[in-house]
Amino acid sequence: MNDIYRVACAAGFSGDRTDVARPLVDELLRCGGPACLIFESLAERTLALAQLERHQNPDLGYEPLLLEMLEPILVDCIKGGIPIVGNFGAANPEGAARFIAKLAQEKGLQNIKIAIVKGDDVSAPNFRSQLESFLSPSDRESLTQSALVSANVYLGGQEIAQALNAGAQVVVTGRVADPALTVGPLMAHFKKEWSDWNFLGAATIAGHLLECGAQITGGYFADPGVKDVPNLAQVGFPIVEFNAQGKICITKPSNTGGLVNRMTVTEQLLYEIHDPAQYLTPDVVADISRVELHDAGGNRVELTGVIGHQKPDTLKANICIDGGWLSEAEISYAGFHAYERAQLAAQIIRERLSDLVLRIDYIGSSSIFSSDAGEGPQFKSSIGFEDIRLRISTANQDKHQAMRVCREVTALYTCGPAGGGGVRTSLKPRLTTLVCLIPRDLIQTSYEFFDTKELV
Repeated sequence: MNDIYRVACAAGFSGDRTDVARPLVDELLRCGGPACLIFESLAERTLALAQLERHQNPDLGYEPLLLEMLEPILVDCIKGGIPIVGNFGAANPEGAARFIAKLAQEKGLQNIKIAIVKGDDVSAPNFRSQLESFLSPSDRESLTQSALVSANVYLGGQEIAQALNAGAQVVVTGRVADPALTVGPLMAHFKKEWSDWNFLGAATIAGHLLECGAQITGGYFADPGVKDVPNLAQVGFPIVEFNAQGKICITKPSNTGGLVNRMTVTEQLLYEIHDPAQYLTPDVVADISRVELHDAGGNRVELTGVIGHQKPDTLKANICIDGGWLSEAEISYAGFHAYERAQLAAQIIRERLSDLVLRIDYIGSSSIFSSDAGEGPQFKSSIGFEDIRLRISTANQDKHQAMRVCREVTALYTCGPAGGGGVRTSLKPRLTTLVCLIPRDLIQTSYEFFDTKELV
């Protein structure tokens, strides 16, 4: 592949490993040529939690592991000409930019150019009535009856590309579509038109392959004896090699664990795609129905045949509202008749809290496949000796009502069946997510550079 641009992904979610960027940057520097490092650390739940954190402290609300993610590689990326793009701004991109600028100063990097993508937050009071108009009747009623926590649209890669072309060394975003983190750098480098749908389609799929980090290099793929993956403890994160014709090659750093082959790429390619012929993103509608994969060996898989169609007229928005409180409580039963004792404990709680809607799980017997009522397959050892963890939870707008689950399960220490122990309780705010489509012409997007004078 000639005229290659490399994009390496150093995070697949918030809380991912923070030591994986080092091998990626070393590989990019070894290979030479134009390249970019991206961090994809923002899920729907992550952003909502970040909004809650910012409500409590306006200085926070960005990726909490930002220091651990960037400190090991920031100097080498800036000096090596490798821009960093990340949605680690979450609910507070300005706060993240300020943090990065301070870190850069501490590392002796003066006047680093940090761009902030703006426009995804649509929670302003003057926009609320329009939000309501785009929701279904039931969701509209939920919004009118609850406190709005956050509202964000999924932006594309255009502002990222503009910022990079303007000289940005770090680009901080909030809510953008995951592939946009890759689309922006590729569009900035190859200078393609934003109506080149086939190129945009290929760039989007390249980003889609990268967005979950080690999921494509064997992490989420591994199944011992069926799909074996070598040295998974040191799994390498993915790199895309991309050329001007939209040809994609997925690989990973040399001397790292994991695996890149036709199967790992196929699994990630199909991940979260409902219609392979119409993968809707803010930048393009991508069609992978005629994609061809070629295993080139040596942890390299080539992908061609992506088709792109005109981008949608709307942008997806996630709206998070106050969902009241979620309480959880667990207690363990072990030994003979453990499952029967756990069932009796659950029946006691049902009777004591008959006015609440409860979720009951028998962890170790039936939890993953059970219903909310705790009915499902039960697996018992051949001698009847078991270790069962009973979990009971409820969601309620009233904090006091939700707390009753914690108190009642705790009381099982002496008021319940024999041998209960290891009680754990949790009470936390709950969020409810509503989804709608917003006409893109109502969304004003831009980017701006962080003013380092603010640090003085």
